[in-house]
Amino acid sequence: MLINPALVNYRSALSRRRSAGCNVRNVRILGLDPGSRVCGYGVIDVQGDVLRYVECGLLTAPAHHSMEQRLGEIATALSEVLTELKPQYCAVEDVFSHQNPRSALALAQARGMALAVIGLAQLTVASYAPALVKKTVTGSGRADKAQVARMVQGFIGLRSLPRADATDALAVAITHARTAAPRTARMVPAVIPRASLTAAPAVAARALRRPAAPRARRGNP
Repeated sequence: MLINPALVNYRSALSRRRSAGCNVRNVRILGLDPGSRVCGYGVIDVQGDVLRYVECGLLTAPAHHSMEQRLGEIATALSEVLTELKPQYCAVEDVFSHQNPRSALALAQARGMALAVIGLAQLTVASYAPALVKKTVTGSGRADKAQVARMVQGFIGLRSLPRADATDALAVAITHARTAAPRTARMVPAVIPRASLTAAPAVAARALRRPAAPRARRGNP
């Protein structure tokens, strides 16, 4: 059986921390994977030394809308997420420098929109390189998406995985929990109480309270 060094080091740090009797505080973190058509989000609570899943989902806008319309609609939906879930910290991935210029520009515009919405909510945001997110979650900066998804599932005890954009957002939130506050997180127990599991634990299912006109929507990942 392969042993992930990230988990071994993580559990060793937790053991040392518990022995020292360190005190921690509880915080809520929002991770974002911004895009001009789909923005993934993932929210976790750091309760003592445990990471707990809260919600994740997709903020989407119709593909036929103009760029400014799509960004405006996703911004409105993101503002609603901030209002409803009340995170204390936010984290996003850096723009990947090796993308083609057109893709990099679109991603940068979406990322700027997300930063503006977070700033208007008077929250601070941390930014992490994609390689750092992979290394923090899996122990390898070259891990593929499937490896990242499996580790995200283990860290927060999901029975099923959401769409890739939402999984990436959860990975960013976990990275912030382990990087900004490395002594405040651990794997959830292998056996999760049935009462704590929803029918679709990795899906944000709440409907938006919005006018009937087309708007960005929080869909099932």
